[in-house]
Amino acid sequence: MPQNRTGEREALEGSLKAVTRMEGKGKPKLGVDEFLSIADRFGFSKETLRKIREAVLEEDPGEGPFLVNYYTDLKESKVAKFERLAREFFGVKYALAVTSGTAALHCAYVAAGVGPGTEVICPAIGFMATASSVVLAGGVPIFCDVDHSMAMDPTKIENLITPRTVAIAPTGVLGNVYEIDSIMKIARKQKLRVIEDCAQSCGTRFKGRLLGTQGDIGCFSVSAYKIIGGGEGGLIVTDNRRLFERIQQMAECGGLWRPERFAPPRWEGELFCGTNYRMSELEAAINVVQIKKLRATVKRFNSVRSRILKRLNTYQEILPQKINDLEGEIGYMLRFYPESFELGWKLVNALNKIGIPCSMEGPDAPPNWHLASEMFPVTLKPAATDPSCSFHCPHYLEAGGKVEYRKGDCPLAEDLFKRSINLPLNQWMTATDCRNVASGIEQVLSTHCTPDPNAIPWIPTS
Repeated sequence: MPQNRTGEREALEGSLKAVTRMEGKGKPKLGVDEFLSIADRFGFSKETLRKIREAVLEEDPGEGPFLVNYYTDLKESKVAKFERLAREFFGVKYALAVTSGTAALHCAYVAAGVGPGTEVICPAIGFMATASSVVLAGGVPIFCDVDHSMAMDPTKIENLITPRTVAIAPTGVLGNVYEIDSIMKIARKQKLRVIEDCAQSCGTRFKGRLLGTQGDIGCFSVSAYKIIGGGEGGLIVTDNRRLFERIQQMAECGGLWRPERFAPPRWEGELFCGTNYRMSELEAAINVVQIKKLRATVKRFNSVRSRILKRLNTYQEILPQKINDLEGEIGYMLRFYPESFELGWKLVNALNKIGIPCSMEGPDAPPNWHLASEMFPVTLKPAATDPSCSFHCPHYLEAGGKVEYRKGDCPLAEDLFKRSINLPLNQWMTATDCRNVASGIEQVLSTHCTPDPNAIPWIPTS
């Protein structure tokens, strides 16, 4: 070896020996204080927090945890475990944990080919994210009216399909179930993708099959506002490998998911510029516990609603919300439609007065982004930048696309959303609680309405 090379080697070996003799030892980036900050968020008293601090100080946290799905010292990261549990629960081949239900929808739309010049049929009732994520992907949402279940009316879909349509996005509203069989039949006939938005109905079933697993992609919100979740999170499931790899690319443009991270594309359409929607280990740590509770949670809610409904009589002036699958719905909201707003306010006031909380939007309620005609970030067609794509895209205009959103486009949705009486239910209600609530509802309805054994029943007869 040349002399200068020998000198370099000796210098390197000397520096390595020096490194191994380093005396300085810093604290981990994430240590006891960070752990206690999480404990504090649970609302523990100062005395309990003091005891927790004493307990955890007895152990050396080492370098501290690495709260990302990748490069963890765990055999199975919390994110990976949550995804595994999701695959097992839903019986699907692929599941990806993301940061929110909106992130799930955005990834699903892009994976399914939503972009400039395309349209997606969305329900007229449901949170705006179903439609706004279409715009975010560069497409245009087309709103479909609902039936009395408040879910997308399958009989109104085909009239909305154009050569620009690429997908249908049915939504389960507040634990209810849409008629996925009819929607799938239309989609397969027209060669369209189905993106199921189960953000508010995780764990529901239609004819025994879990919603989110029957379309091409299922999207869920796993958050503090939904049936399971603690903070902000989302989940995407599918059985289609190609779609899943596109979902992964959109959710994580960093490419950590790929067998060879920086390799050229393995197939056309695999690689493109995505973003970062990775779920953190902290969120997943909550969700691995929450998803194990899902089946029991759904069962309790469903049982509570069924117990109450079975005790209610029928009335001329009351139309119960249509139930597409009594056993399959979660049922954490009991809904019915009074024949007029005047009657509705009487019922709402009377029910609240006897301790049964409920509400009705009413005709003069402020705008609500759960109703298509009031989703202003969509319906006013504003742009974040000028020029912009989606509504104003040359690809869309040249393909004959022209959408105008007007009040009255989806009349049944606008009527039912404003006129519906919404009575939230508690999964922990006992049989006695259910009897008392049903008795209270009966007391109010029988006072203000006309009994009619031939009226539409609360529970479907077939």
